[in-house]
Amino acid sequence: QVQLVESGGGLVQAGGSLRLSCAASGRTFSSFALGWFRQAPGKDREFVSTLSRSGGTTYYADSVKGRFTISRDNAKNTVYLQMSSLKPEDTAVYYCAATYYSGNTDARNYHSWGQGTQVTVSS
Repeated sequence: QVQLVESGGGLVQAGGSLRLSCAASGRTFSSFALGWFRQAPGKDREFVSTLSRSGGTTYYADSVKGRFTISRDNAKNTVYLQMSSLKPEDTAVYYCAATYYSGNTDARNYHSWGQGTQVTVSS
């Protein structure tokens, strides 16, 4: 199992930016594909972005495409989510997760999850 810890969330105004980080430990980081999901109160967990083990292939939800960028630094065992042009509808708890299979947008295929970090975007 891999342990994941998110950080970088906070309160920002609409149009602002945040950079989320997810630090991993417990297993070889580069052996996993990684993704970001989010969940707003009363809503289902929603796919945000994912990238391959090598970091060469990325996928984004339509709602964040062009505004968010996912990346990974295997040397630092860390995956990032750079969020720009934030909107109030981006408000949610953001989770990073790991899977053995690249390109997954279904949360059910991720076996390890972080505790989440709150992102709040005000109008």
